[in-house]
Formats: sequence, structure tokens, C-alpha cells
Amino acid sequence: MSADRHQALAGDARAEVSDRGSRFLARVVGVADEAAAGRALAEIEREYSDATHVCWAWRLGVPERERSSDAGEPGGTAGQPILRALQSAGITDALVAVARWYGGTKLGRGGLVRAYGAAARAALAAAPRRLVVETVVLAVEIALARAGAVKRLLRPPHIELLDETYSTRARLELRAEVAYAPALRSALADLGATVTADGTPIGRG
Repeated sequence: MSADRHQALAGDARAEVSDRGSRFLARVVGVADEAAAGRALAEIEREYSDATHVCWAWRLGVPERERSSDAGEPGGTAGQPILRALQSAGITDALVAVARWYGGTKLGRGGLVRAYGAAARAALAAAPRRLVVETVVLAVEIALARAGAVKRLLRPPHIELLDETYSTRARLELRAEVAYAPALRSALADLGATVTADGTPIGRG
């Protein structure tokens, strides 16, 4: 995936694995920011308040910000395997929490790494996904006679017309995928348009 395209969750999912009596229940939840991740984690911890541990990892945004926690398990045996599962899945804007109920037999560091990672991977495999394409909104002001030329630059779904109004000048609102935006801006400049990108003036040709 390029920086302007990434996979996100289209819905939540869960999966469970067992190892020598211990249960590992993984939950995958879509989250928009750190505050949402914190709220989702608190809800999961309340729901599984009888669990021995609730370990977790999240990835947010592009470029990705990441955090993980072993939540009392030996260092590196839970949070990092969960985070690696998220990274391998290529998912962002997601929290994965794995609740463990101890079954009476110690699994050792290697066993914990395998079990937490397996539970996270299983839940991620079950989660529906959607492709997110980053876009920029361009507000274009141009002479009435050149409005048609602006419309000829449209390339749905990559460059789309959101709105248009006309008075002494034409005002059009375009949405462009980030990869198409530089060429579009250049073409608009050649037409003599005044262009604002997501509220920020970017010049006039």
C-alpha cells in the first residue's frame, strides 16, 4: 500500500484460541484516535473483568503511530506479538485486545508469544476490511467561460465534482485523490484559477 492508500476495518471481529488450558480471546475494534482506543480498551476490560490479563496494541493513522502493552505478562510476550499481527495485516486505525484466562499451566515466553500472536492473527483474518484512499478538497474559482475546461479535468472516481455555483465567476468544489492532486493543481493554474486546498490557499495561475 502507498502512503495515500491503506486498509482499515469495515467492522469489528473476534477469535479465540486455547493452549494448555489457557484461553486467549482476541477482539479487533476500529478506532479513530488515541482517545477512542482508550475508550474501546476500557470497555473490553470491563467486559472481561475476570480475565487474568488483557493485553493490547493499536495502530493509528498514516504514517502509523503504534503502541502496545503486555499488561502484566512477561515483557515482549503479548503486546509485541499483537502489534506484529496488526503490522502484518497492514491494518491501521485499529485496536486489538487479547484477554487471557490462565489455565493452570505456564506456557513460557515462547508459548505466550505464539498464543497471543495466533489469537490476534485469527481475529484480524476474520475482520472485514475496506480500502481508504486519502483525498484533498479543492475550492476552485474561475472565469465563467472556463468552467467547462475545469469540468473536463474530472476523472471519476479519482477526481470528482462535489459542488458548483455561478455568479460573476464560477465556483467549483473538487475532490481529488492525493496521487492526482499535483497534476490537477497544475492544470487549474494553467487555466488561471484561484484554488484553495482544504481551506488553505495554494496560489493563482
